[in-house]
Amino acid sequence: MDTMRDRFAPVMTRLLDEDPRVAVVLAEIGKDGFTEARRRHPDRVINVGIREQLLVGAGAGLALTGLRPVVHTFASFLVERPFEQVKLDLGHQDVGAVLVSAAASFDWPAGGFTHMAPGDVALLDTLDGWTVHVPGHPDEAEQLLRQAVAAGDDKVYVRLSVQSNAQGQSVDGARFRTVREGRAGVVVAVGPMLDAVLAATEGLDVTVLYAATVRPFDGRTLRRATEAAGTDVVLVEPYLAGTSTAAAGDALADVPHRLLGLGVRRRELRRYGTVDEHLTTHGLDAGSLRERIGGFLGASGRPRP
Repeated sequence: MDTMRDRFAPVMTRLLDEDPRVAVVLAEIGKDGFTEARRRHPDRVINVGIREQLLVGAGAGLALTGLRPVVHTFASFLVERPFEQVKLDLGHQDVGAVLVSAAASFDWPAGGFTHMAPGDVALLDTLDGWTVHVPGHPDEAEQLLRQAVAAGDDKVYVRLSVQSNAQGQSVDGARFRTVREGRAGVVVAVGPMLDAVLAATEGLDVTVLYAATVRPFDGRTLRRATEAAGTDVVLVEPYLAGTSTAAAGDALADVPHRLLGLGVRRRELRRYGTVDEHLTTHGLDAGSLRERIGGFLGASGRPRP
């Protein structure tokens, strides 16, 4: 199966052909996938070299001219390194762009911590007005990317990953999807975490919601799920643990509730290993999730009789 990033260049090449408003801005990474597109559209496929602040600034400049820029590089170079430009060139100037990242939290462990970005979504959370998509399958990535490009002048972040669920879900870029219904708790699985969550909760009497879009946070669907399943809520995210607990807490602010945020731990791993080893160390594999979710829910989450 191809990866989300494998889809990126072909989809964007088609969008460049179809829409004269679309532009792509690169910082060396990913340029080989746009060789033909750059030949056909030399004024709308721009490689700024290894200059990440300029990458975002150039995208904002294109947006000021009326274009719809799609800005791409690894997450650590797209959100963290040029954060001031994201905050000012896009946010303060109130112009939109589509930021499309790769490498996610630890997709390329051999690259070291400079190429990992478990805090990217939490960092964007300090800014106003961003839509954040976290697809869990290449089909979802393509759909959400197309939707993001078509989203007027909105500020959108699309987080691509080599981690993927076996099957794509029907996503609309806004609402959580109910995958399984239960009566003893709600587990929200974000993007690539769905398969592990489903395996971890097999036989447990819990509702599983799937989120491929986390900002805006779909508090309405979460609230509705808790009416039948109770207000014990677990969030399983493929980035910094606890990133969405405040948003979930806001959705349930007027009712007693318990929240557990699972995700990438803050402690840096200095022996980088493999993606699977990172998942296990952070407690995001199916076995660890079952233990942690079951321990939180206690007797209420036990298998149905």
